[in-house]
Amino acid sequence: MSTSERQQPDRMENLPRSAMANRSREEIRENARWVLQQSGCAEMLRTLNRTHLKGRAWFDEYDSGVIMKWGTGYTRRHIWVHVDGDQLMFRLKQHRRCKSTTFLCDGEYHRFTPELWANRVALLEELRRNYEHPVAESSED
Repeated sequence: MSTSERQQPDRMENLPRSAMANRSREEIRENARWVLQQSGCAEMLRTLNRTHLKGRAWFDEYDSGVIMKWGTGYTRRHIWVHVDGDQLMFRLKQHRRCKSTTFLCDGEYHRFTPELWANRVALLEELRRNYEHPVAESSED
């Protein structure tokens, strides 16, 4: 077998580690963007900002999610939405398990699978709960 007939190694093996990490980060970012759009969560957050906060909130986007922040100084609050695969995860104020069957709760996040986030009423209720009882930022930030 000649060298040209040998199987070429996977192209990913030839990429430097930083290029592979950037590619992976971009895939995570695109997945998060897709889940936030498909679930309707992105539009619900924008609507919440327009209607209740009168446009005073700002959004910090991360590879795997978004944080909607509002307030100033000691009153700063936020809603943290993280995407893990195809699940939407809302960070909790307190680390206690919930008894609700609407979503999966691990004590740190409320998880919405695609079947659960398809229920827009349940997703809207979770956003309402997070708006009324937001996570406060620590003073170290």
